[in-house]
Amino acid sequence: MGKIKKASESLTIMTNIVLPNETNSLRNLFGGELLAKMDRCASISAARHCERRVVTASVNHVSFKEPIPEGGIVVLESKVSRAFSTSMEIYVDVWLDDPINQRKIHTNEGIYTFVAVDEFNRPIPIPQMEPETEVEKLRFSAALRRKELSLILSGRMKPMDSVELRKLFQQSDTI
Repeated sequence: MGKIKKASESLTIMTNIVLPNETNSLRNLFGGELLAKMDRCASISAARHCERRVVTASVNHVSFKEPIPEGGIVVLESKVSRAFSTSMEIYVDVWLDDPINQRKIHTNEGIYTFVAVDEFNRPIPIPQMEPETEVEKLRFSAALRRKELSLILSGRMKPMDSVELRKLFQQSDTI
């Protein structure tokens, strides 16, 4: 596919209120509930980017920085951070929206990998992605390092075959 898409074209925003049946004994949103919401949000961004069916390939990183209380308004924002040949990395930011005190707290983030598939569930090529903002550019450049690290950890790439990670370690040797 020769088409290059902007990161903003995949932007997905989901807003929910945390209900009692979604909370743990501390009356905070269950981590698993949040992961499911993040996966849904990321899958919409992935589908918007490639305009095809997508499947979750991996959850590469999730951080739980702040609890989200019962009754809290949770806002999930996701976008493609980088597109590869058949897979794409999706970055999900989670916010606690407090309209009463007029503040928004970044509570969580996650990085997902999705693959576009055909009607036989075989991977298919996807459009490339062009970052626009400074944050998108940083996430875009770091995505290849994250992908290489994931491939090394899964045994699908040898450490010596890594281009980006070797560059990173060579830079630290010269400092």
